[in-house]
Amino acid sequence: MTRMTKPLLALMSSLLLAFASPLMAQTFPSKPIRIIVPFPPGGGNDVIARVVAQKLNERLGQQVVIDNRAGANGIVGLQALMQAPADGYTLAVAAAGPMAVNPSLYEKLPYDPLKDFAPITNMVNFPLLLVTHPSVPAKTTLELINLAKSKPKQLFFASPGSGNSGHLAGELFNAMASVQTVHVPYKGQGPALTDLLAGQVQMLYSSIPSVINQVKSGQLKAIAVGSAKRVPSLADIPTISESGLPGYEAYSWVGIVAPAKTPRDIVMRLNREIVDILKLPDVAEKLNQQGALPVGDTPEQFASYIKDEIAKWGAVVRSANIKAD
Repeated sequence: MTRMTKPLLALMSSLLLAFASPLMAQTFPSKPIRIIVPFPPGGGNDVIARVVAQKLNERLGQQVVIDNRAGANGIVGLQALMQAPADGYTLAVAAAGPMAVNPSLYEKLPYDPLKDFAPITNMVNFPLLLVTHPSVPAKTTLELINLAKSKPKQLFFASPGSGNSGHLAGELFNAMASVQTVHVPYKGQGPALTDLLAGQVQMLYSSIPSVINQVKSGQLKAIAVGSAKRVPSLADIPTISESGLPGYEAYSWVGIVAPAKTPRDIVMRLNREIVDILKLPDVAEKLNQQGALPVGDTPEQFASYIKDEIAKWGAVVRSANIKAD
């Protein structure tokens, strides 16, 4: 082998890769696509993934299957994605907990959310709805803040477990409002809601579908939503920010990512398809039923959002000294 052979081979390899990327995008997909959902079936993340998967199936002409890999706050599912080839045929739901909260909850996380995945798009935001038991003598965010200040450590808020979005939303509220409401973790949403309805705890930061029926029946009182703007389906309910705590935002969100080093052209193809899907009227209606707000941003915007969310919730985790269950 001559001295020129290795440089020549390297040059040829680079040229082949340069030509291969557009070719892969043109032929993609040529086989079924798998979307890993790192949560059990039936939850908000799973529902959104299935709505998008059905439409991707129709638009791409290939089967798109959902693979539920629940466990360890989403770690199991994201580890499975890391082990998959970076060819666009294995994707994963990227939710707020596994991507933005876990880096602060766990000392040793087997993935780096900023380096090990290729962001495709944030699909939806789930605004959290702050509800109280009817016995709580507050109708607005400001009234609730004043009540909490007059009764430090006497108002209790439930959550489905330590470190979840409802817990973090409550700790963010405490920090921004300079109040001391007390977190009570439960083993899931069901037990937390049961005790709230019984008046054993006073507050809950919840996804909208989980509590909207109780709000409509008068069993619970809706104080405000955690989104920056009002939720269209609940237009009469103000935001926490506008009704007493300016700048407050608390979402659970559901995006989608591929393994790191997935070809750029394939990432952009998937981005275009999913963003267009989120704009379809029938999809918008299904999202509305789930209390979800469509996003559909670029890979770069989603990457920046993940970075900001890691910083935001990391500060909350450290300030409240939150530990993983």
